[in-house]
Amino acid sequence: MTDPRPASDWHELTLGQFDFWEEFRAHPETVVSTVAHATRIEGNVDGAALAQAISMTTAEADVLALEFEQAAGAPPRQRVNPALAPALRQLDLRGHADPEAEAQARMQADIAKPLDLLNAPLAAQWLIRTGDRTWIWYCRGHHIFLDGYAMALIERRVAHHYAALTGAGDSGQPFARFTDFLREESDFRCGPRNATAGQFWSDYLSTGPDLPVLRKGSENYPGEPRSAELPLGDLSDALRDSASRLGLGWPDLLILLSGLWLWSRPASDGDRVEADRVIWLPFMNRLGSISAGLPAMVVNILPFRITTRLDTPLELALSDLAADLRRIRRHGRYRIEQITADRGIGAGHRFFFSPLVNVMPFDPPVFPGCEAQREVLAAGPGDGFNATFAANGRGDGLMLYLDADPALTSEALFRQHCDGLPGFLRRALTASSDTRLADLLEPALT
Repeated sequence: MTDPRPASDWHELTLGQFDFWEEFRAHPETVVSTVAHATRIEGNVDGAALAQAISMTTAEADVLALEFEQAAGAPPRQRVNPALAPALRQLDLRGHADPEAEAQARMQADIAKPLDLLNAPLAAQWLIRTGDRTWIWYCRGHHIFLDGYAMALIERRVAHHYAALTGAGDSGQPFARFTDFLREESDFRCGPRNATAGQFWSDYLSTGPDLPVLRKGSENYPGEPRSAELPLGDLSDALRDSASRLGLGWPDLLILLSGLWLWSRPASDGDRVEADRVIWLPFMNRLGSISAGLPAMVVNILPFRITTRLDTPLELALSDLAADLRRIRRHGRYRIEQITADRGIGAGHRFFFSPLVNVMPFDPPVFPGCEAQREVLAAGPGDGFNATFAANGRGDGLMLYLDADPALTSEALFRQHCDGLPGFLRRALTASSDTRLADLLEPALT
């Protein structure tokens, strides 16, 4: 059914969106920033209610109906055009010899097609039946309007609608409007908090190491990055216990320990190990904002300085780093794109976000009477070396995903990280508080 709402007025892109626009202009024929999730739902599924829940959520999520344009000599702009919201495509593959394989092949074929931001629609919603009790919901879009938390919000909203439609719960609050978020962003950038945050970042980075910069369009995204999937579920109990003792959330403890590991070792073969190093952290950037209830590309990327000594006791190092992490997050709404400009880095250039550590503590959506499991099929690009942790909200089922550009990180160095980081985490989570970093990190590559 066509959405009767008229299209919104045209608006400028946010700072975060503009970087993805320039990436699209530099790599128009390359699949770089597609994002896609597949949610596998098994059980006594009400297929009609599930289809309706997906369609209702699609109609609520303004960003799934975004339209972009750029006139000659003018900056790009965007608007919400409900007529471009993706219609749900329903597929029944039960007649195939291997329905699961067929579903995977079709989803991967869709992901492999470059998305042209000047030709909407840019999102897709599929509901695939692979068995009498199994379904796959496929949701695909582009990083210019979706980040990881936005995908989680969409999944949760579909589950709430499904619960209401099946009489098993309330549908909850609808999404906020994307245009309201754009106004909020504009107001923040013109306000005093933004100016205060800008001064903080100027001071914070003034005494640190130089941050590597690359020219937009020069990215050489590898077709086959070095990658490893490392199950760490046996660490979940120790991780929660250690985090509780230290007064930290378990995701923050993982960030700090990973930062210490990367402080002691190069992420790429050309890196130098120095006493003051920077890692990059995605920052959800939604607390206290209308974006807390809105799918959109909101995530920021923050530089986090790791400065310590090998003779520092573990607990003291973690305490000092945790205080620094709280400080940068207080000013985390200040966009990395603005930090780039403030530091005199010219247009057409950006920071090289490596090494990057990301922790995704997202629970899968809950569909009453069913089991649901999320699979991330595409998550956009990464620079250099990336360490991504994924688990549910309690830290159960912890997985570590390591990725590296083979042009920068040799197989030998990559294997050192694959073998060494899990081992370091195990030692650190069971060590006494006065254990020196040197005893946990050795042999360090200094």
